Amino acid sequence: MELWIIATLSAAVFQTVRFMLQKVLAGGRLSATGSTFARFAYAAPAAAVLLLGYVWITQAALPSITPDFWVWAIFGGLGQILATVLVVLAFRERNFAVGITLKKTEVIQTALLGLILLGEVISLPGWIGIGIGLIGVLLLSRTPGIDGALWTQLRSRVVLLGVGSGFFFAVAGVGYRAATLQVGSDDPVLRALIGLVFVTIGQALGMAAWLRWRAPGEITRVWQARRTAVWLGLTSAFGTMSWFTAFTLQTAAYVYAVGQVELVLSLAASVLWFKEKVTAREVAGIAVLTVSVVILVLVA
Repeated sequence: MELWIIATLSAAVFQTVRFMLQKVLAGGRLSATGSTFARFAYAAPAAAVLLLGYVWITQAALPSITPDFWVWAIFGGLGQILATVLVVLAFRERNFAVGITLKKTEVIQTALLGLILLGEVISLPGWIGIGIGLIGVLLLSRTPGIDGALWTQLRSRVVLLGVGSGFFFAVAGVGYRAATLQVGSDDPVLRALIGLVFVTIGQALGMAAWLRWRAPGEITRVWQARRTAVWLGLTSAFGTMSWFTAFTLQTAAYVYAVGQVELVLSLAASVLWFKEKVTAREVAGIAVLTVSVVILVLVA
């Protein structure tokens, strides 16, 4: 099995656990932005330790970084912040599995952004797989309590939040792939860790400044929630490192496509952990999206 697939599967596992922890925090004392800040604030120190430990063990020299790295890192980092805020808000609207699934429109949007910004072309079979994935998203677009035409359903708050988070995760994925390609090293793990450290530190500092200005009490609440938030940070650090590693080796659209195995994990978490009910329509939507993942894996 190729390294990028292993890294992506690892990222999916860590991300599912992280979203579970983030759902707990968002349902408690923290706001959506506070929960997002907790992720980056506790991930940044963990990322720094991972980089230092890796350099010490491998005796690798720190690689050079081009100026374009900073542009793409900021681009991806801002996208990830906005995406995380939106997906946390989506969790408050609908159950865990559907919130994750709507976010998965990122695969379609990443393919388009990757083509526009990086010139990375997706094959015809790849686009067929992406189209099947879109059908799965449409199956999940009917929100309970919202009647009327399909366009009305698609404009519902939960769908806009989920698809919006998918767009900004696409921005993050394309930005991070472009950033890691600007690191002067042949070691994908080292390139991933370099990107991870600079991005998470920047995100933590940026969100701290924002919260200090807009909601100063939220930083204190993030500290008070540290017993849960520290695990959020650790899973975020390991998960993001896995994503970065995959991005250094494969186009972002294919990475996100394989990452949709997270759908199965989120469904299990929704039923077993949060005791939420999943409808037959939602299961059908997840099944169709899973088929699209299989197709995309075969053609990647």
